[in-house]
Amino acid sequence: MIKLFVGLGNPGPEYEATRHNAGFWWIDALARELKTSLQPDKSYYGLVARVVVDGEPRWLLKPQTFMNLSGKSVGALARFFKIQPGEILVVHDELDIVPGQAKLKLGGSHAGHNGLRDIHAQLGSPDYWRLRIGIGHPGARDEVLNWVLKKPSAEHRTAIEDSMTRAILAVPALMAGDMDKATMAIHTTKPPRPKPVRPAEPV
Repeated sequence: MIKLFVGLGNPGPEYEATRHNAGFWWIDALARELKTSLQPDKSYYGLVARVVVDGEPRWLLKPQTFMNLSGKSVGALARFFKIQPGEILVVHDELDIVPGQAKLKLGGSHAGHNGLRDIHAQLGSPDYWRLRIGIGHPGARDEVLNWVLKKPSAEHRTAIEDSMTRAILAVPALMAGDMDKATMAIHTTKPPRPKPVRPAEPV
């Protein structure tokens, strides 16, 4: 059962539309879906919203510490409300997944993602859920930093938003703890639309 939804990104207008802020985009979409808004909370070093769903409190969090210190925010909120790692979903950009796809996973390494690295350290455990939003890879390691801190093309942005929409539809299953159902919803990509059938020529 997910109690804390965390989106990773960097604060400030200059980062708002960059690939590295995909986690922020998703939390904003979830807030709209839940008809709530996030407010600054210095205690948790971030923007926070609290909602009650099916009698259970849930939190939405956008750390405002910059990506590399995301764990400071996540750890503070999780400790105060006694939220266990397995009840946390961290949403972040993923280089190794193409735009238009998203993957749900539990645990594993941080794979060099600095936001996850700090969350690992602050929680003292890698055993939290991750929603990995595909942003694609530039093709060369030395281009990665520039890639994640730039805006995606219009085509990629649309594909990323499509994958996020599927993940939003999985939120009820995530909140209920039905992770198999959530995984199926998130991992299933829409088939391409069939081309319209052309009317037959009159004989």
